[in-house]
Amino acid sequence: MASMASEGTATFQKLFSAVVLAALDDAIIDDKKYGNGTETIKRWAQSRDGREVLTCAGIEPSERCVKGMMAFVARGVRTSMALSRDDTNR
Repeated sequence: MASMASEGTATFQKLFSAVVLAALDDAIIDDKKYGNGTETIKRWAQSRDGREVLTCAGIEPSERCVKGMMAFVARGVRTSMALSRDDTNR
């Protein structure tokens, strides 16, 4: 029974991790269009909803986390490319 609970927890975390990745991609798009992507992700990550999504994804919504997300957005590399295993695209 404990195995099913841990599978459910892992599925739950993956779902919310996908929301975090989507928020990062949205902020990267905003950064390219309007130049405010880092501020967008900062506001989202510090909001009540953002903090809750990060926590549900298994990520501590600390100031260090927010700064890391802002740096990621500033790099401008979409999450699908950044997480790919093919190093030739980097």
